[in-house]
Amino acid sequence: MIDIHCHILPAIDDGSSSLEESLAMADIAIKDGISHIVATPHIKGEVHSPQLLQQRVADFNAVLTKRGYPIKILTGADVSAMLPPQAVARYTINGSNYFLLEFPHSHLPQNANQMVFEMLLAGLRPIITHPERNPSIMRNPERLFSLVDAGCLVQITAGSLVGDFGMDSKDCAVYLLKMGQVHFLASDAHSATHRRPVLSDGAKAAAAIIGEEAAESLVTTNPAAVIAGRSFDG
Repeated sequence: MIDIHCHILPAIDDGSSSLEESLAMADIAIKDGISHIVATPHIKGEVHSPQLLQQRVADFNAVLTKRGYPIKILTGADVSAMLPPQAVARYTINGSNYFLLEFPHSHLPQNANQMVFEMLLAGLRPIITHPERNPSIMRNPERLFSLVDAGCLVQITAGSLVGDFGMDSKDCAVYLLKMGQVHFLASDAHSATHRRPVLSDGAKAAAAIIGEEAAESLVTTNPAAVIAGRSFDG
């Protein structure tokens, strides 16, 4: 499996606090069957340069290799929707045109469609992160549909499907799955003790809703296309 959203880099945001915790997270992911993780620190401004993130990923991969961990870390970011396209383009997943688009946690902006249009016009492909946890979309899931119709892809948090973020988020995630509005499951892991890098439980829950083959594609085929930079129509 491939996890395209994980705050595994040590001491760079509100995710892993240390190298030791990052290694513990990698161990959890390996045991869960994850072979690749996209490291996605929060980017709300250009505080962390792309070059810094690339170096941090390279350094962490070197430690993993030295210690014999069978997992690969790739570059990416959890990019604020408030950034302009020219800044977003510096923080794509593994050098592709795909990127994680994070709207404010409190709401979906009124001009969300315009934001997305400008990013698509710039040749970028947004992957909207955890919409099932956004109050605006929980109240009205159809607000997400026009963004998908415009060309966005959607990533829900694996833990949402098993109730880790409450019943409202779970119900929204299930509805989005049933309506064919989900393209990826990811962990959005922040720690080795809570919000852990685990996909299998969410994939099993998704399989009960949309079938095993469709659920498996959310953690294998679809994210594989993203990290390879291949075209993907959802």
